[in-house]
Amino acid sequence: MRIVIGSDEAGFELKGKVKQYLESKGNKLVDVGCHSTDPVLYPDIADEACKRIVDGTCERGVLICGTGIGMAITANKVPGIRAAVGHDIYSVERCVMSNNCQVVTFGARIVAYEYVTQLLDKWLECEFVDGHSTPKVEEINKIEQGYRKA
Repeated sequence: MRIVIGSDEAGFELKGKVKQYLESKGNKLVDVGCHSTDPVLYPDIADEACKRIVDGTCERGVLICGTGIGMAITANKVPGIRAAVGHDIYSVERCVMSNNCQVVTFGARIVAYEYVTQLLDKWLECEFVDGHSTPKVEEINKIEQGYRKA
């Protein structure tokens, strides 16, 4: 799978480990930064990563900041992107299977690398299941496009 990865300075160390882990599983990674512990604006990183998904360069994305929250909020502002914070196995599974999320975010100050690898394994094995959640995702898409049925 082609995965875009990015972090701010708070997630820089974890990003390096996650990148190696995902590559060891045979994935192709596109790293959009940051590339040091110098402070950066995480919205710039999230936006660049999400553009790679929207344009088809990558299938999924992993974003890391201090809590994962800021990256998720920013990613969800990009039309066509659905992102969720991944802090437990069930949520990581459901974000893909029920909500067709392409982006998972992690908080480097919240979850340990050892647990992140478990979360990533679950996230990578999941696929969106067309079924009872499909109308919900369609409604999310309508909201994103600025209209909904009355």
